[in-house]
Amino acid sequence: MTVLAIRDLTLRIAGRALLEGAELVVDPGRKVGLVGRNGAGKSTLLKAIIGDLHPDGGEIRLAARARLGHVAQEAPGGPDSLLETVLAADTERASLLAALEGHPDAHRLAEIHERLIAIQADSAPARAATILAGLGFDAAAQARPIAEFSGGWRMRVALARALFLEPDLLLLDEPTNHLDLEATMWLEGWLQRFPGAAIVVSHDRGMLDRCVDAIAHLDRGKITFYPGGFENFVRVRAERQAQQVAQNEKLTAERARIQAFVDRFRAKATKARQAQSRLKALERMPPIEAVVEDTVTRFAFPEPTALPPPVLSIQRGSAGYDGRAVLQGMNLRLDQEDRIALLGANGNGKSTLAKVLAGRLAPMAGDVHRSTKLKVGYFAQHQAEELDPRGTPLSHMQAALPRATETQCRSQLARFGLDADRGETLISACSGGEKARLLLALCTRDAPHLLILDEPTNHLDIDAREALVKALAEFGGAVVLITHDPHLVELAADRLWLVADGTVRSFDGDLDEYRALLAERARPAAKLEAAPTRRDERRERAEARVALAPLRDRVKRVEAQLAKLNAEAASIDTALTDPRLYANNNAELITRATARRAAIAKEVEALETEWLELQEKLEAA
Repeated sequence: MTVLAIRDLTLRIAGRALLEGAELVVDPGRKVGLVGRNGAGKSTLLKAIIGDLHPDGGEIRLAARARLGHVAQEAPGGPDSLLETVLAADTERASLLAALEGHPDAHRLAEIHERLIAIQADSAPARAATILAGLGFDAAAQARPIAEFSGGWRMRVALARALFLEPDLLLLDEPTNHLDLEATMWLEGWLQRFPGAAIVVSHDRGMLDRCVDAIAHLDRGKITFYPGGFENFVRVRAERQAQQVAQNEKLTAERARIQAFVDRFRAKATKARQAQSRLKALERMPPIEAVVEDTVTRFAFPEPTALPPPVLSIQRGSAGYDGRAVLQGMNLRLDQEDRIALLGANGNGKSTLAKVLAGRLAPMAGDVHRSTKLKVGYFAQHQAEELDPRGTPLSHMQAALPRATETQCRSQLARFGLDADRGETLISACSGGEKARLLLALCTRDAPHLLILDEPTNHLDIDAREALVKALAEFGGAVVLITHDPHLVELAADRLWLVADGTVRSFDGDLDEYRALLAERARPAAKLEAAPTRRDERRERAEARVALAPLRDRVKRVEAQLAKLNAEAASIDTALTDPRLYANNNAELITRATARRAAIAKEVEALETEWLELQEKLEAA
């Protein structure tokens, strides 16, 4: 028995085929991660399963009586409380309770009570409250009308409604986009315990490793199924690609050998029959499959100049709005080598702290000292709404860098994968991922010493998230992260700051310990023993970055020297090719120029050798 069967499915949008002959089977209880590049058709497939889109071919079949759960695209609203809104998602329970109020006869009354017991209606309020609490709503918030909440918080309620139903098949499309780190951790735990089947579209590889037991890869119109989590998918797919490359090389070599025989002997009568036989063999050989390698996503932050420590410090600081302090008693220090992730539920003040660090919010009290040369790059998702839909990435960059040439503006966009075509695409036609890349390009245009990233991964696919991790590792400035992505925190942050209880303090632990803190339960001894190891790893990464700083500085100096010498060599070469130099009998000048040109060649060779050795050391580190 299967919960969902997709057979020979074809889906087209605006005449373009997103899926063609796609197949997928989901068994009861199986959790499937649906992955693929932006625009591959993942969300479209979910809409087709829900029934919002009609297939252009093939079939989508749900098991008889199977309940399907999904998050509504429209955020719920109205005067009902959050708790009432979630409870109303169970339409059967609501109709049964309504029937009770109609004073049914004794027989019908017995049927209603029997069914209410079967669906555990009496425990529904407690279950709904638990889900809402996990998604960040305390008891007071659960009693408030949903109309009082912003769109992002109401989307959390929409997610709570889908989880509350506990369907046979749950469809989730980027469920963490409106969540903070704390709610994301809770959702992961809920999914791990959920007994039903699920299809989860996510770019969070940590979630895909912890919460699913299979990966469905949507690529070039087909769905390929891989048992196991995301890491296993990456490994198996790489092995399959390697096998395909080897097979293609073997087929290419065989084709070349046969073709060479045919070309050599086709004109000779004695060999003509053999040549014809070989030609037929060539025709029977299977076609060489194209190995379409995905374009490697790379990000590159401009390298900042070095500043003396600390680049920023706050003593006895407080910050807030309209005379009301959100954060108090802040004693913080930032050095250029720091990689800090902010922990704490939404509403605790993480964004307030980010604005203070960025210089966009003046503190209400305390001493703030920042380097006079400090440049800050600030990324916030809401900035995407401020982009001019009639503009292009290039026009936005030109407005931000009025003194830069078009080539320089395009170069900055290219650092984040916005090539010439994407640079001239209207913002209104850009995907969420392309807008996020543009915001990254804009906030780093001045080579900032401090980079503040508030939910930078919401619209980035998995490859782009990995590119961001690598770029942050190579970045020579300080980083402050606000993110719901545990994978990004674990790989990019060396220190954790907890924003809670109206203040900011260092959290001397890892995310596992933070999960335990949130769950208010004791950590097993084995995990307690493992925790210091992760703290050591973060400290070692920070120390390694500091140790590598002199190497990086030397690389820059060598590159500067090479550029200077190459420019001088080009100038000498131009002079030595000028006929006037020889017509004026400048033998001494020619000798000196030739000698200097030879000396430059030796210096360049030595510097290039040193540069290669430095690069090898950096790569090894």
